[in-house]
Amino acid sequence: MRLDQLTVREFIEELGSGSATPGGGSAAALCGAMGAALSAMVAKLTGGREKFRDVWAKMEGIKQGSEELARHFLALAQEDTDAYPEVLSALRLPKEDEEEKAARGEALQKALMEASRVPLETLRLSERLIGIAREAVEQGNPETVTDAAGAVHLAHAAATVAAYNVRINLSRLKDDAFVEGCKREVGEILERVEVLRAKADRYVNAQLA
Repeated sequence: MRLDQLTVREFIEELGSGSATPGGGSAAALCGAMGAALSAMVAKLTGGREKFRDVWAKMEGIKQGSEELARHFLALAQEDTDAYPEVLSALRLPKEDEEEKAARGEALQKALMEASRVPLETLRLSERLIGIAREAVEQGNPETVTDAAGAVHLAHAAATVAAYNVRINLSRLKDDAFVEGCKREVGEILERVEVLRAKADRYVNAQLA
């Protein structure tokens, strides 16, 4: 299934179906893609307008960065959908004797590692996006401030859901060093993301008061 070839309605129907994929990881990545698209929109509605000439260069950077992130998020949505069936396949492997148990365990660990990597990358990109979106909030066309704020919150949602997906896959991994490193990175990113969200909210609420 190619998610980027589905209509919005088709994607929602697939997400709400009884199938395990697409699931939360793909939904998180799609939130990121939508947030990136909103940031790009704000940049395009600011750049080129004479009264915002002093931020044209900044808006061009936001546009390019946001469009790149949108592409990456869409790719991650697909990667997440492709990764989880590998976990299910590993779980279905036979385990009648020690050799089969060892092969099954190795396959499962490999699949879980990939299933952790994808949402971790979504989380990392979400931090990049929320930084870009905050700049769009504060320097973009004031008429688009709520669109930029929407990008901030979509990035925040993407980060939160992606972090949950990393953590549930880590719970079954046996590589202690990898698990502890990922947990530490997840916690640090979420703290930074929350700080940026709060700063953006304060700015937006002041503009709307």
